[in-house]
Amino acid sequence: MKIAVIDLGTNTFKLLIAEINRRGQLIPLFKDKIPVKLGEGGINNNEISHTPFLRGLNAMKFHKQNIDKFNVDKIYAFATSAIRSAKNGKALVKKIEAETGIEVKIISGNKEAELIYYGVRQAHPMGKKRHLIMDIGGGSTEFIIANDKKIFWKHSFDLGAARLLERINPSEPITADEIKELNRYLKKELKILEEAVDKFGTDILVGSSGSFDSLAEMIYHKFHTPENPLVKTDYMFNLNYFEQMYHTIVTSNYDERIKMKGLAPMRVEMIVVAVVFIKYIITKLKMEEMVLSSYSLKEGILYKIMQDLEEDKPSPKPATKLKAKQIDKEANTEHYG
Repeated sequence: MKIAVIDLGTNTFKLLIAEINRRGQLIPLFKDKIPVKLGEGGINNNEISHTPFLRGLNAMKFHKQNIDKFNVDKIYAFATSAIRSAKNGKALVKKIEAETGIEVKIISGNKEAELIYYGVRQAHPMGKKRHLIMDIGGGSTEFIIANDKKIFWKHSFDLGAARLLERINPSEPITADEIKELNRYLKKELKILEEAVDKFGTDILVGSSGSFDSLAEMIYHKFHTPENPLVKTDYMFNLNYFEQMYHTIVTSNYDERIKMKGLAPMRVEMIVVAVVFIKYIITKLKMEEMVLSSYSLKEGILYKIMQDLEEDKPSPKPATKLKAKQIDKEANTEHYG
């Protein structure tokens, strides 16, 4: 059977199409991502403005065209922070189903964190050591303390890059006072994270996809590191390189950043608050290592789907009737349309 997974994030709608063969193996066939910037102009008012609303709808129409080309049997679409917190998030979900036939499930922040963990665990071998996973989205940032066996603690904070960007509205380049203002805000909002790190103990930061992808690519191009992060599922950051990259980013203006190799155009604005956020976590929580995981939410969803497939093996029902029972049962989701 062929399945499609769509991650309706705040900044990007990501599509992954894969095939599950008769041996139960997962074979990726196609992936794509479309910038939508749902938070533009209204995220801190909990509203998706008209233009981002249309961008999101059109992105789903485009993804549906690719899904149809592959004759997909089942579509799993999950919406996260911007849609779940927006007053008109339900309206967008209903519009998507009406115009594409795709049912979108809005997942809670805690469920998002759990699925991110399952994705990261497949990309980076954590072993018995406890790691702090950090996934910076546009609307929220998820933190998970875990090893390869279990989650010890998880929380979703409304501290996505789009929210922070709108709140601080930094200069070009960002000023020292604006960085201090952002750090003060993070300190206030992240008290329970500090308590959790003190309780469970970890000094390894795992950056999940998104801004960390961009950072790894930028470091690769700037320092010509021997490891190309684009061909691996995980990548060990050189923290000295990160410090230099941090300084380059926070002292640059928009026009300078748009020319930087490895930085996607949609991240030119948000990368500034993202690196300040990462720098704060490394410094405040005394992280000694930082790793990139190129897997995140959609890979976690695939893991759960495969888990369901294993559970359904004795069932006489055909594979095309497969339902994500485990996801539905645990997700604390809401169904619309």
